[in-house]
Amino acid sequence: MRIRTTVTVLVLAVIAATAAILLTRPVAAPTPVSAPETSPAPLAAVRHPTEPHRPAPIPAHGSGTFTVDPSAGPLLGTAGRLRRFHIAVETTVADGLPDFTRIVDETLGDRRSWIGDNQHRFQRVPANAAADFTIYLATRDTAYRLCRAGGVNIRVSGVPYTSCRRTGAVVINYDRWRLAVPDYTAAGTPLATYRAYVINHEVGHELGHGHVPCPGSGRAAPVMQTQTLGLRGCVANPWPDKDGH
Repeated sequence: MRIRTTVTVLVLAVIAATAAILLTRPVAAPTPVSAPETSPAPLAAVRHPTEPHRPAPIPAHGSGTFTVDPSAGPLLGTAGRLRRFHIAVETTVADGLPDFTRIVDETLGDRRSWIGDNQHRFQRVPANAAADFTIYLATRDTAYRLCRAGGVNIRVSGVPYTSCRRTGAVVINYDRWRLAVPDYTAAGTPLATYRAYVINHEVGHELGHGHVPCPGSGRAAPVMQTQTLGLRGCVANPWPDKDGH
């Protein structure tokens, strides 16, 4: 019994000594954790990666059929001869009838356009009303056929490249509508500027205006200059001047 008691006392003494050492040993501080600079977004707000936006492809071949805007537009201009027109978009193109109609109306209704000299007025009329001419938006091959039927060849290096005017029709090439031309894009000129130019240029032919050259390097290109084929040193300009150039 005395031996067991001695062993027990020794064990208790060792435990007590160990506890005393642990209590007096310094304890390292916990490593701080950096808080995020901003609170994490709620799960519902986390957006998964998506494919980058890709513009709709530009078809070279179209259906050859057109949708004519069924609505009537506002009277554009305050004085001069009134010319009524239809808007027709090939069913194959992606932009759609409403956008093309809006841009044509805005362009021809701008006081910088042909109505500015008070000699011309325009009005879009529905499909069932008589019109003096039609403004078409057509894929390049369809544009070629429409223009060629009026005796106009729009090919450049074998590709239907430009737009045209033939009797009773202004034909806008969808390639140019979507891509503009190198001289415009190289200068950072907005696509909307080219679109205004090509509408005013081809409608200018409908009004009886012919082509004119660049008047000099650094000057504004006349709207009846063939800007699609090069600015020739002139600066892009989509609007007619007071003399119809």
